[in-house]
Amino acid sequence: MTPLDSYFNVIEVSHRLKVHPETVKRLCRQGDLPAIKIRNTWLINQDILDNFAATYSPKRGARKRLM
Repeated sequence: MTPLDSYFNVIEVSHRLKVHPETVKRLCRQGDLPAIKIRNTWLINQDILDNFAATYSPKRGARKRLM
């Protein structure tokens, strides 16, 4: 098992959340979805994604920040 097995990239997260990949990148840039950036790739931890996906609604409106 490599250290990155518990991380997902933007494409995988966008499929999970059923949103566009650019939306995932925006959520990461704004800090709403905690992630790390290695060069040009955002990586999201599986535990953080599970927590975020349970509360995320892809509708327009006031955004919620995950803390």
